[in-house]
Amino acid sequence: MNQSDQRLGSNIILSAAAFVIVIAGIKSSASILIPFLLAIFIAMLSAPLMTWLTRHRVPQVLSLLLILVGFLLIGTLLASFIGRTITAFYQDMPLYESKLQALVDQSVLWIQSRGIDMSDNVLREYVNPGAVMKMVANIFNGLGGVLANTFLILFTVIFILLEASGFPDKLRKAFGDNTDATKHFARFSKLVQKYLVIKTAVSVMTGATIGVALAIIGVDYAAMWALVAFLLNYIPNIGSMIAAVPAVLIAVIQLGVGEALITATVYVVANTFYGNIVEPKMMGRTLGLSTLVVFLSLVFWGWVLGPVGMLLSIPLTMIVKIALEVNERTRWVATLLDQ
Repeated sequence: MNQSDQRLGSNIILSAAAFVIVIAGIKSSASILIPFLLAIFIAMLSAPLMTWLTRHRVPQVLSLLLILVGFLLIGTLLASFIGRTITAFYQDMPLYESKLQALVDQSVLWIQSRGIDMSDNVLREYVNPGAVMKMVANIFNGLGGVLANTFLILFTVIFILLEASGFPDKLRKAFGDNTDATKHFARFSKLVQKYLVIKTAVSVMTGATIGVALAIIGVDYAAMWALVAFLLNYIPNIGSMIAAVPAVLIAVIQLGVGEALITATVYVVANTFYGNIVEPKMMGRTLGLSTLVVFLSLVFWGWVLGPVGMLLSIPLTMIVKIALEVNERTRWVATLLDQ
């Protein structure tokens, strides 16, 4: 083995070791990183609005105050809505458990009436009404947990927006006027902002459509399921399927199998229309990521950062891709991530 091959092998080993150490550090500090990552991407989503306000001769401080008031208003309404919904759901939980138990008993009797020998306890062992209702309650509690760090995220967003206008100048001072860092930062900001704006618009349309349809069907907590559909629509591929589970489950317990099938159909139609028709037309080739990379990034960032990692998997992968494109030695990896 010649010297160049040995150097290449050493570089690969060192790079792999550094990668493992960095990921382990990110995973161990996830509880600290998650609020700041959310703040960064909320700030990036808010930046176009602040730019539009300042372009229309609204002072920067007043623009920031307007955005702050908007965040506080939305956060207060969400906190109040989620709190009232959680309280109402816990009050209704015993009723849902009893209905689910009755549904299980009816299913056992129906199977036995078809001549199939089944013990009364077999189906009950696999369908535990208490555990099922706790799963739905955990979804509500998870939404409430996100709001626990609201003020930390909010203040971080404010400081990021205050610093955003002067950040390109800081890059020029730090790396010189001829640096490519400003160009790469501008490209990354533009891509992520466009992705987040389009994804938010599609998620709002998806959540609104599902909420209205479920209200017409008569499913309890239709507005909450609309909010869940809106939030989980940020998770590529599987988010819409996860969002459908609690709503369909409540529809089965409350209204019956027929209405549950209609509810499931609503989710399939809405997510197929907005996810496979509307979003690709609006998004175009913004991402520049292959479908396989999108799915693998979802799994990887979900493992590292949990549910928030799934929400931010695409922007985080785009950061990595742009960073790989900057270095000539790693540009080939960025090319493999392309569509």
